[in-house]
Amino acid sequence: MPDRPYNPGRLIKRQKLATRVTHWTWAVCLFFLLLSGLQIFNAHPALYLGDQSGFTYENAILEIEGFPSWLIIPSTQDLATGRVVHFFFAWILVMTLALWLVASLFNRHLRKDLLPTARDAKNLVPDIRDHLKLRFIHAVRYSPLQKLAYGGVLFVLFPLIILTGLAMSPGMNAVMPWLPELFGGRQSARTVHFAVMVLLVLFFVVHMAMILLAGPFNELRSIVTGRYRLSPRRKSEASHG
Repeated sequence: MPDRPYNPGRLIKRQKLATRVTHWTWAVCLFFLLLSGLQIFNAHPALYLGDQSGFTYENAILEIEGFPSWLIIPSTQDLATGRVVHFFFAWILVMTLALWLVASLFNRHLRKDLLPTARDAKNLVPDIRDHLKLRFIHAVRYSPLQKLAYGGVLFVLFPLIILTGLAMSPGMNAVMPWLPELFGGRQSARTVHFAVMVLLVLFFVVHMAMILLAGPFNELRSIVTGRYRLSPRRKSEASHG
């Protein structure tokens, strides 16, 4: 069914139910994964390259004192509980990602909203220019920068953080001994895991900033109810939020 003609300022149904549910599930999962992950990291607050780590090795690339109690779950040093929380929400994240992928194939969210097109390549530079000028266009489709950002999280960062997490698991190492070697060893996998976590936090910060700058009510209404107010300024298939 073709899209309706562009009508500036009209209210549309933009986000499908599956998109909204998985979005908020990921938000909850990532919150608990981050804070429980910092709890686990505090047990040995250093990062290495290769397979081995410890006092007899000189392959550390980062060593810190650890994260404060208010930033970890649980708030006291409890590695066992931290791992239970971390693994629970990690599997919820994996299952939600699989559910999102299946739903997005059926409801065409993946093809219509996330798959870059030739037009996106043409509009990328103007979209960057609009963002640098803090000029945000609310339209039916995601902008080129949105597609790059969301696609990067869904198809690069999420798979990387899942695979590196599995590569650190002794149980998974027994089943797939080749997995840690994809990242240069278990300690390298841990370092990549930490780096991806940092990138996800940076994405969250930028994402929240864009929501506030683009109009929080309209953006939040879109991901809560699915309804979205189009920009009355000009015809465009770009948007931000």
